Amino acid sequence: MNTSQADELRHLARPDGRVAYSVAGAGPLVICTPGMGDLRSVYRDFAGPLIAAGFRVAVADLRGHGDSDTTFTSHGDAATGGDVLALVRHLGGPAVLVGSSMGGAAALWAAAESPEDVAGVVLLGAFVRDAPGPARRAAVQRLAVRLALLRPWGPAAWAASYRWFNLGRDPHAKEAGRAVKGRLAPWFDEHVAEIRAALRDPAHLRSFRTLVGQLTHRVVEERLGDVRAPALAILGAQDPDFPDPAEELAFVASSLEASGAPVRTVLVPECGHYPHAQRPDVVAPEALAFLAELPRSGQAWAAPAGRRG
Repeated sequence: MNTSQADELRHLARPDGRVAYSVAGAGPLVICTPGMGDLRSVYRDFAGPLIAAGFRVAVADLRGHGDSDTTFTSHGDAATGGDVLALVRHLGGPAVLVGSSMGGAAALWAAAESPEDVAGVVLLGAFVRDAPGPARRAAVQRLAVRLALLRPWGPAAWAASYRWFNLGRDPHAKEAGRAVKGRLAPWFDEHVAEIRAALRDPAHLRSFRTLVGQLTHRVVEERLGDVRAPALAILGAQDPDFPDPAEELAFVASSLEASGAPVRTVLVPECGHYPHAQRPDVVAPEALAFLAELPRSGQAWAAPAGRRG
């Protein structure tokens, strides 16, 4: 798999399977997790600047995705958050956790679950709650996605959806008389081809469908009051996952600030659901500025105050 890191594939043993990751660089630890249906190679343009700036960067695949095993039976924010915390301890934390989409939700869960392991969080198009609305509607939407991921059309259906999530939509375009769409990374087509190739494996497609069936962000929303780690929250201005990305960003900030966590927010123009891939020219400098403000102890982050629980 193509990543920005010149290091070999590694695996971390977990109950029911192994999680794939690679790590490169030296310095305070940063761990990056992608969103559902994505691969760790999506961080190729984000990880490089951090490594060059003196950070040790690990990038992991989700359970059942990429080079991770497909033997897992439990998926979702808490399961992923547990994998991330295990990787922090394996590599020698604390760490700053970077998460895209549900990876961001998992980072918040981990920060709430084990504050002493998490020096900060960077949220990239992250979910912190389920979409408002009746539970029945959410169940119907999950069923529709699972049907879309059936063989033989599943890989092609997700590839088309993934393109749409990148291009996104401008919630204010109609009244403004404009049609602004998100930028695509120069390697976008190559990346989508990698995703489709992975999903042609029936076990990977089955894992993805299982994740969709199990995924809920309620486990994160109910823990937001326990997050004390500093946070950088970044959303694409055309992110189609949110009716109004600016309003969602304000909700993220207010929810975390209520618990006393310092929060910085950035709304990125010409960007859909994957700001780290679509606008690394904006996102990487913002992340580096955020990391520069966090306290260090030599070549590591200063241990955050907190207790395991």
